[in-house]
Amino acid sequence: MTTPVPNASQDRERRTFQMDGIDVPFDEGQSILEAALAAGKYVPYLCFHPEFKAHGSCKVCTVKVNGRMHASCTTPAHEGDVVESNVDELNDVRKTLVQFLFTEGNHFCPSCEASGSCTLQAVAYDLGMTTAHYSPLFPDRPLDASHPDVLLDFNRCILCELCVRASAIVDKKSVFALSGRGITKHLVVSSESGKLVDTALAVTDKAMSVCPVGVILRKREGFKIPIGERKYDAHPIREVAVAPHDKE
Repeated sequence: MTTPVPNASQDRERRTFQMDGIDVPFDEGQSILEAALAAGKYVPYLCFHPEFKAHGSCKVCTVKVNGRMHASCTTPAHEGDVVESNVDELNDVRKTLVQFLFTEGNHFCPSCEASGSCTLQAVAYDLGMTTAHYSPLFPDRPLDASHPDVLLDFNRCILCELCVRASAIVDKKSVFALSGRGITKHLVVSSESGKLVDTALAVTDKAMSVCPVGVILRKREGFKIPIGERKYDAHPIREVAVAPHDKE
């Protein structure tokens, strides 16, 4: 008599970790964040994008794995792990990180073209943030309106690097980069003049569609989608992020 050997699909079905008391299935190679979102469990995040390798820079997706803090987008899922996510301690840390981002930039939601479709704003709402709490720095970052079809508002940048990665990896143009360190770190345009008009950026580039805030805007299309009909107007981000149609 021989013992049945489970096939690969059966093996995958059994692999789970526990998040906030609920078993979450995962496939080999998935991160905790990827597995959680696929299972319909929302974990707040800003710099993660399913089309790019995660690098865990924003730390908003931080969870506790077996009692230790990790960025869930860069931490592989392991069977039997005990993960804490939606707990007061972590949500307080996430809210503080988001408040810092509002403080470091110039985010004026009521007049921003991205309001209602901005991930930063939607995450802030989800975390119950009502004020930036800290004194604003009001950085002086001039707009770049040199390109005939695209406007750059650097004041809203949260340094997620999604445009940097999209332009380099998908568009093969490396139009964007980050410069400086610490509090002086900022988004720049990779051209000799420093102006967007002197790059190869096109409105069809992937970099045009990945910004989670309102830095990269198409000209002549401002407020094209009315307030009330934007991405997060009808449904909060914790519903949108786990919906199949959100896999951009």
